[in-house]
Amino acid sequence: MTVENVANDVVADDDCRDCGYEPELKRTLGSFQVFAISFAFISVAVGIFSTYDELLRGSGPVGIWTWIIAFIGQMLIALVIAQFAARIALSGSSYQWGSRLANPKIGWFFGWLTFCYLITGFMAINSAMASQCLMPLFNMEPSETTARIITVVMMVIEAVLAIVSTRIVALINSAAVAIEVSIVVVLVVALLVAVAVTGTGSADNLVSRGTAEGASNYFALGGGVMIAMIVGLGTLVGFDSAANMAEEAKDPFRTVPRAIVGSVAAAGVLGLLFLIALTVAIANIPEVTASDSPVAAIMRGQLGPVIERLFLVAIAIAFFGGGLVVLTSCSRMIFAMARDSRFPAHQLLRRVDSRTQTPIPATVLPVVVGIVALVALPGDALMEMITAGTVFPALTYGAIVVLYLAVRKRLDHKEGGFSLGRFEMPIAVAALIWSVCALVILLSPAGAFVPIVIVASLLVVGAVYFVYMMVFNREVLDTEPGIDIFAAGSEVTE
Repeated sequence: MTVENVANDVVADDDCRDCGYEPELKRTLGSFQVFAISFAFISVAVGIFSTYDELLRGSGPVGIWTWIIAFIGQMLIALVIAQFAARIALSGSSYQWGSRLANPKIGWFFGWLTFCYLITGFMAINSAMASQCLMPLFNMEPSETTARIITVVMMVIEAVLAIVSTRIVALINSAAVAIEVSIVVVLVVALLVAVAVTGTGSADNLVSRGTAEGASNYFALGGGVMIAMIVGLGTLVGFDSAANMAEEAKDPFRTVPRAIVGSVAAAGVLGLLFLIALTVAIANIPEVTASDSPVAAIMRGQLGPVIERLFLVAIAIAFFGGGLVVLTSCSRMIFAMARDSRFPAHQLLRRVDSRTQTPIPATVLPVVVGIVALVALPGDALMEMITAGTVFPALTYGAIVVLYLAVRKRLDHKEGGFSLGRFEMPIAVAALIWSVCALVILLSPAGAFVPIVIVASLLVVGAVYFVYMMVFNREVLDTEPGIDIFAAGSEVTE
């Protein structure tokens, strides 16, 4: 680490103290590890593996081109979020941005929104790992009970690792990202070579509507094309997780914004190549569309069962790395809100273990919530809750963009930090337009009614606790800890 990097860490720690927090979390995350956190949350292989079937049924193979639209839109949002991350390097990301740049009450709702999307995402990624990856990998018969037991086991293992050391989480995650990127690149090449050699598959698939040909609502609101967008919108999320780990990142004003933008760029390009290779390699569109796991079916058909199993192993590693990141990010949001006395059981959840320098209670809570949901909810309700998790990121990102447009003139500029310069306004406006479009796309399908109800219910739960604080503990929502160094910031310097 250079002298400049050390100096920037000192500045970040000083900012943390000025905000009323004594640095308790250890700065162990280097630039690649910070990048890997955002990239692992996105997880191209996992996202495409989990949603490609919906694309084939909704729009047919041609729907892969909606990935480009989602990529551009999510990149606009990433650029706006990077602007915040380059100025406020605190655990809690959007919660801190809203609290310190607007007011604590608005910030609290940012925190609750993010908590909801992280907790549902944590359940979703582990549930999908169990049922779609581990059980097929070990030739287990489909069983909801077995899938739930495996899900609980994986959540507990992730929690133990996250508690032991953030550095261990970073090392495992970095290895998982390296494996995922390598396997996707190899598979792209292998699939295209297999198609060229065997003659099965066709480039014509890239413009085929497949089994959706002739659907009357193909271009309608909530129709096939919009359903296809779930691949991009469901995959290219979570890049802001690096900002949630800012108090553990080295030189955070530089590494975190670069990780946010770089992870979306890398995932966007890699994901498009993977989608093209998969689609060209489809030998029989109706047969693959009807498959329980189209991606695995394509692998098996073109590369054989051995390669299919190796792919499942790589996917399992990517799932596990993603689960670790989601859990760690969720725990940091809980910790950030709890140390400001703005989360239930905050006296317990704010504690950081002096030996591991990790927030143990805040890490255990998502596992407890996940286990309760797995025990209490029937299969359909659990799946609907998991589906609802795709709505929360869109709501959160849209709110962040609105916040940025409202407070951008009061943002100072950290020397050497990320900045959009003269392009900040048009990018932010475009990001806001995209955020509205993303919400319309996610909420318009007929099957979105129950997830909408779940999202509304979780927001009501948050509102009830907010009212409780306003009545019985109002002072915690009236002022921010420490010196308010951001609220009176100067104009952004170009």
